[in-house]
Amino acid sequence: MPLILSIETSTTVCSVSITDGKKVIATRKLLEDKSHASHLTILIREVLEESGRAMSDIEAIAISEGPGSYTGLRIGVSTAKGLCYALGVPLIGISTLKAMAYEVQATSKPSALLCPMIDARRMEVYTAVYNSSLDELQAPHPKILNQESFQETLGDAFVLFFGNGSGKFKEVVSLSNSEFIEDLSPSAWAVGVLAFQKLENNQVEDLAYFEPVYLKEFQATKPKSLL
Repeated sequence: MPLILSIETSTTVCSVSITDGKKVIATRKLLEDKSHASHLTILIREVLEESGRAMSDIEAIAISEGPGSYTGLRIGVSTAKGLCYALGVPLIGISTLKAMAYEVQATSKPSALLCPMIDARRMEVYTAVYNSSLDELQAPHPKILNQESFQETLGDAFVLFFGNGSGKFKEVVSLSNSEFIEDLSPSAWAVGVLAFQKLENNQVEDLAYFEPVYLKEFQATKPKSLL
């Protein structure tokens, strides 16, 4: 089985994993805001040490491609590309939302719909909808939340909402046929397992042109005055 190093930096979480096919060999997750630039390479070194493998053993790099934090995604993708060039191995991009859905899939009801949500500030989230087989029912998109959100598209289906954007949706909506899963954050191991499936089908990225999936244009904010 191919040994895959996976990187997840799309939110405040910084996570790294080594997988062998569908088997998780080593994984690390740091839930600390703005830790990607300073801790990503440290986590990579730690999972290599734990697995007893060298960087030269890695056969592919998987990256959580977004949507999510503009800065976090840039750091993750640039690191992944650099490793691919240095090692001469392929890059595999995995939707952050699909990887989150994969984490929930194993314990969900067979008929449940899976709705991951990543906070996009104010009452907006990045979201998508998958069935229990991870077929995409709604493609990843930015969505402004209100009391009517999802009701006309989800119908009577049982829906699982999760991710760091789902809490604010829970505060404004009343859906009887739903459940909110708390404290679920993106994990690199899920990215690695999904990447194995794509690698088997030779679905790899063009290193020169691959970019994160932002869904929205970057909007800079003015720093607060210290005076």
